[in-house]
Formats: sequence, C-alpha cells, structure tokens
Amino acid sequence: MAEGTLVHLVDRMPTMTAEQMVQALVPPPQFATASFDNYRPDESYPSQAEAVEICRGFASTIGGAQTGRGFFSRLRPRKDGPVKAGVYLDGGFGVGKTHLLAATWHAARGRKYFGTFIEYTSLVGALGYQNAVKALTGTKLIAIDEFELDDPGDTMVMSKLLGELVDTGTRVAATSNTPPNALGEGRFAAQDFLREITKLADVFRTVRIDGVDYRRRAVEGRATVTAPDELERLAAARVAAGQSVARDGFRDLIDHLAKVHPSRYVKLIEGIDALVIDDVSELTDQSEALRFVAFIDRVYDAQIPIIASGESLDGIFGGGMIDGGYRKKYLRSVSRLIASTGAAADSN
Repeated sequence: MAEGTLVHLVDRMPTMTAEQMVQALVPPPQFATASFDNYRPDESYPSQAEAVEICRGFASTIGGAQTGRGFFSRLRPRKDGPVKAGVYLDGGFGVGKTHLLAATWHAARGRKYFGTFIEYTSLVGALGYQNAVKALTGTKLIAIDEFELDDPGDTMVMSKLLGELVDTGTRVAATSNTPPNALGEGRFAAQDFLREITKLADVFRTVRIDGVDYRRRAVEGRATVTAPDELERLAAARVAAGQSVARDGFRDLIDHLAKVHPSRYVKLIEGIDALVIDDVSELTDQSEALRFVAFIDRVYDAQIPIIASGESLDGIFGGGMIDGGYRKKYLRSVSRLIASTGAAADSN
C-alpha cells in the first residue's frame, strides 16, 4: 500500500474563481445519493413523513412551464391557498433537513444549484450583485442550506436577490434552525430590517420537521478526546495506511481560518481523509467561534473524522456564547463535533 501524506492546513491558502464557486454549488458528497426514498422518517414524529411528501410534491413542479408573476406570486391555484415560490424546512439539528433539501435538488428538473447561505453571499461578493443575478437567472431551483441572516447587509442582499430570481420563475428551497420570520433575532436590530425579513418569509411555505438528532448522540454527551501520545500513534497509523492526514495545533488552525474566506473552507480540506487537532482549548471570541462552526460544517459535509487532544471539542464555545443569539448554530456544531470524533474513534 502506498504511503499516505501528512499535511498542515495552515500551509494551505486556497483560492476559487467565480466560475469554480458556481460549479461547486452541488450537494456535498454525503448527500450525493440522497432521495425521498432513502430518507428514513421517525414514526414517532409524523411531521417527518409529511415533510417528505411536501418536498416530493414541490420538486415535481420544478422544471415545468411555470413562470414567476411577482415576488409573492401565486404560481398555481390549490385548495389550501396559494402555492409559495419556496419551501422552508424548519427544525432542530439532525432531523434530516439537509437530506430532504438534497433530495429535492436531485428530483428537480432543469438547471439548479445547491449551496449554503454563506456560499451564495460569497458568490455575490465575488461576482458583484448584477453579475450574480445574471449568472443565476433562468435557474429552476436554488437550494439554500443553513439559511442564516447574521447581519443587515446579508439580509438585504439575499432578500433582493431572491426577489429578482423568484420574479423570473426560480423556485427556492431552504433549511434552517430558525423560522423565517425570526431570522436575525438576537443578532442585530432585526426590527430595523423587518420589511426585508418579512419579504423573505413570505416567499416560503414553512414546513416544520420535529424529531431528535438522528445521530442519537445527545449534546449533553462528549466529543472523544485523545491523549497526546495516542494521537501521535493514530496519525502515523493513518498515514501508513495511505491516508492524507491534516494535523494542526488548535490555536494555529483558528488563527489561519481568519485568513481564509469561509467560502473557501471546502477547498482548504480538499483531499483530506482525517483531521488531527492538537491542544484544543476554549473559544471566547465570537468571530473565531463562528468561523470554526463554518469550518466544521464543511468538515462534517465531507465526512472527515476528527482526532483531537486537549479540551473536549463539544465544550469549546465559552464565555456564554452558546446561550446567545447563535445558540442553534453552536448546538448544531456540537452535535457534528461529537459525531465526527466518534466516527474517528470507531474507525481506529
């Protein structure tokens, strides 16, 4: 077996052209084969099965001859009221929202894109607003995972962008842990942007998905912590087995993430089979914590196991941050950190 490689993420400074950013707007490998049929609804929560049928019906209407007739347009009549231009999957982490979003994307016909909220805002930043509208006009479906409105600028940009796309017939599907009429709460003066937030909310039909984290790893649990000497052995064993292992000190990694735009985190971990982090410590700076959350989202999407020493990764969000306006983001990240370190432990 060929020897693997040991690399350091801090040595990587990835770049992406606007064209590459557009081409990258597809479901992550984890959801490359997601479908409505292989989603497994929990019988204890009927809303999960209901969400499958709603998304299946929504996807079946995409790629036909419908055209937009205004931002709050009625696309076709139905008995229970107007059909919205979008569907919004609202629920806690681990209930399969991203799976259903990817299944909707796979089932839809025509030109379509799938990306996180930050990937779309980054695309606008790279192309400029008008060029972004031009690039996305004619798209049958825009799928937005982890819909967030963390600042007023993003609120207005995404409101305007989705408005223009919906007016030309584009459909929108999104997921989030926050109902659309509550986006921005606890993060900025949401009342000052109520018009924009309401406009976004009115685009969507909100579909509530109840349930518990499918990973069955409660956030009260702990991420696996590896002793330093054992971490050394495990990293070497994976390299010897032919894997590409990225190993960095936690503080070095946090500092490096500040130098790489979050839209490029997916390139930062490209080709990596395992992530090894030394000397994990608590984070008390909100900006650092949010960048790490965005980074872990990409690591989790790529299904990269994490081996870490130091503090338990599920306890790193300190200073009361986890009880603030970004609570749901942090809890989602905790869930993913527990799963990712657990996956490494299971495969060692």
